[in-house]
Amino acid sequence: MSWSLPRSIIFAFALTVASQLQSAHAETYPTRPITILVSLAAGTGMDTLVRIYADKLSQALGQPVVIENKPGGAGVVAGETIAKGPPDGYTLAVATSAVLAIRPTLFKVRPFNPLVDFVPISHYVKSPFVLIVTPSLPVKSTRELIAYVKEHPGLSYSTSGVGGAPHLTGELLKQKFGFDMAHVPYRNSPQSIADVAAGHIAASIAEAGASLPLIKDGKLRALAVTSSTRFPTLPEVPTLAEALEAPDLEAVSWHVLFARHDTPRAIVDRLHDEMARIMAPPEMQARIAAIGLIPYASPSVEGIQAYIKAETEKWGALVRKLGLEGSQ
Repeated sequence: MSWSLPRSIIFAFALTVASQLQSAHAETYPTRPITILVSLAAGTGMDTLVRIYADKLSQALGQPVVIENKPGGAGVVAGETIAKGPPDGYTLAVATSAVLAIRPTLFKVRPFNPLVDFVPISHYVKSPFVLIVTPSLPVKSTRELIAYVKEHPGLSYSTSGVGGAPHLTGELLKQKFGFDMAHVPYRNSPQSIADVAAGHIAASIAEAGASLPLIKDGKLRALAVTSSTRFPTLPEVPTLAEALEAPDLEAVSWHVLFARHDTPRAIVDRLHDEMARIMAPPEMQARIAAIGLIPYASPSVEGIQAYIKAETEKWGALVRKLGLEGSQ
């Protein structure tokens, strides 16, 4: 006599076993070193900050936390490694809005979908930009700059490359406030900023950390920061929202620590809670500000997912409007 169980019972049993295995795995996690892949090169603000909190995370988890820089493919290599790796919580990655919210629309070939293939663990920092001008330009505010540009056509602004968050921020401002400046892309931020200081370029949307020394030395004039709050080390510089009386105007990059989408939720929650604890102390927030970043109290996992989705829609719409969809 032969018999077989209904498929629904087999499926339910399989789910129960899988759930129990995940719970057991999460309870013992971690039992070996954890690797964090950094999608930018060593020495960047992101890399510096990850190395600071990785040491504290190692102490909290009782296992080494190893940093591995994977800046290749415009930051995509780190994401691909996560998407193709095991969902065990031993390989994590950090990426910016460029990788997680802009390039999914910008790239012709999309090796992963951040909204589907990853689970965010912590959204702990925002990376503001600064609207800077060469000191010889006779403007002292953002409104004066816009008026000057309208009266003197042919001026240009620089950024660290086509399709990055600084470039899209510049184009967003041009569209919202009806002025025109030619975009001059550079291969890196330092050269882009140096040419503004030298007077070769009128203005730039620049990373705050990279431009701070020249602003402090008076070689650049800061007109506004692009975050919704003022930057701690430039407290006298207004936000764009303040300068242009546009309350909802914010255009920043940001950092998110993430894992593969099917990593056990208990592991994700533990890492989320540890990161919240590590980032909260005032001394840590001061170290973040000193790097040129803004500390940010991470939302819940679901809150981060909603934020990334909103940012993807915002920047994706602009990329399409500029005719850049699938251009890279």
